[in-house]
Amino acid sequence: MTSTTPFLRRDPTEVQPWAETCGQIRCLIEEKDSAAGEVHYVEIRDAKLHYHERTDEFYYVISGQGSMILDDAEIELHTGVVVYVPRGVRHKAKGNLTVLTVCVPRGVLSDVHELE
Repeated sequence: MTSTTPFLRRDPTEVQPWAETCGQIRCLIEEKDSAAGEVHYVEIRDAKLHYHERTDEFYYVISGQGSMILDDAEIELHTGVVVYVPRGVRHKAKGNLTVLTVCVPRGVLSDVHELE
């Protein structure tokens, strides 16, 4: 019989960040964890426009303010705002933001298609 961990606990301060399309990312729940989705702690500093073919994203703004381009619309972001970004929607956040992204299904890091 194989045993699996019934839960995961990760502290962003204990995860090494690295640069990616949106800024500095810390993967808290990642594809290799075999969860239904992924959770990333991201410090955004003017992300690049991109989209995902297979992944939906939920952004929760932990701190900061700015805006987000979603196809042809631009919306305001500030602490406490939640944004749902369906797969296929071109998007990027602008400003100085710290966000939690929840990506469903897992595999978002291999599903980033940069447009700039």
